Amino acid sequence: MKVSIIGTGYVGLVTGACFAYMGNQVICVDIDSAKIDALNRAVIPIYEPGLKELIEGNLREGRLAFTTDTPKAVRESEIIFIAVGTPMDEDGSADLKHVLDTAQAIGEGMDGYRAIVVKSTVPLGSCERVNQVIQEVLDKRGVEFEFDVVSNPEFLKEGKAVSDFMSPDRVVIGTDSQRVRELMHALYESFFRVSDRILFMDTRSAELTKYAANAMLATRLSFMNELAALCEATGADVEHVRIGIGSDQRIGRRYLFPGLGYGGSCLPKDVQALISTAEELGVGLKILRAVDQVNQKQKALLMRKIEVFYSEEGLIDKTFALWGLSFKPDTDDVRESPAAKIIEGLLEKGARIRAYDPVAIESFRDSFTPPIDYSDDMYRCLSGADALILVTEWHHFRHPDFSRMKAELNKPVIFDGRNQYEPEHLRQQGFFYISIGRQPIGPGVSGLSSSLSL
Repeated sequence: MKVSIIGTGYVGLVTGACFAYMGNQVICVDIDSAKIDALNRAVIPIYEPGLKELIEGNLREGRLAFTTDTPKAVRESEIIFIAVGTPMDEDGSADLKHVLDTAQAIGEGMDGYRAIVVKSTVPLGSCERVNQVIQEVLDKRGVEFEFDVVSNPEFLKEGKAVSDFMSPDRVVIGTDSQRVRELMHALYESFFRVSDRILFMDTRSAELTKYAANAMLATRLSFMNELAALCEATGADVEHVRIGIGSDQRIGRRYLFPGLGYGGSCLPKDVQALISTAEELGVGLKILRAVDQVNQKQKALLMRKIEVFYSEEGLIDKTFALWGLSFKPDTDDVRESPAAKIIEGLLEKGARIRAYDPVAIESFRDSFTPPIDYSDDMYRCLSGADALILVTEWHHFRHPDFSRMKAELNKPVIFDGRNQYEPEHLRQQGFFYISIGRQPIGPGVSGLSSSLSL
């Protein structure tokens, strides 16, 4: 099938590469000529496991092309995906400017029937607006072409996007058109050799499903973070509680990990957008408002713990090693990463920062202007530091050499925002260990327990 993807961000690149891998002819479009030139050389602007190899193979075998020529891509494709950004506006709503501009460009390039698939995360009613814009352009051109606008939200996890697309839990298609149902089923059926998990529904339900899914994930995370605070106050261990409730099949184990709050490009933006949409309709989403408030508070939690730990001596001229800059492992995405808030707080208090991340240093350096030191090695990052702050749960942070860590640090102190380590093991190693939802441990730390359990 002939497919074009307008927008070569995270979603557009993964979508285009995966469709091309299944044998479709795919054209990816972007207005950034420098970016397109780089992509045609297989220079990928984001880190996503498996994506570079997928793009290289598709380019080599002629199934994938990158261009700035939107009209040509529209003319040469039967199915056109809109995968441009919908950034959060000042009032928390999703900004549809890029989506509607793309709809206009599609209308200007159409020369016959097209299925226009909205892959971007958009609020309810957006597909109707896209339909309206395209029809207005066709009317101005004085031409009559049939077209359908379909909602097809993405449910990709950064760091696992390629595997998610190749083996999806479900594909949601919002349309009332039988023609589009058949077309989209034919496009996606190669991803479902064992069982068909394509869910057809009306357009507005499809649009809402995306927001509702992310809102539910955010709710689980904020609930666990609130529960972690209760565990600290009562002397319980949130990791034991997490395992206990996750064993209930009605609840499940996923998205029950306490930490430093959710971040990235999706959950914060989508929660705000859903709250904004509900407000416009006169519906108060009280639970979701609380989810957002808990998340904002959680981002400052580790900084407060650090301040309490050093309350007597202060933070001026203290050096902190920080492991992890991306908002989650297996990505270089630093949007809404808790690392930024922690670093800003420490710099304001007169501390120094040395940071390590396996892939996100350049992304963080581009978005974070205050000067900090960066290290290209996780152990050299610790050299002479007064404490380690663990922010992102990269896999190779899980089983480090604690003896080497202790030798590198000025003092064996770990602030763990992701509960990566077993407290008793660190106690035996002679570390001070402050985590989330568990009692602080270390030589003589028992007297600090109540003040550190914030």
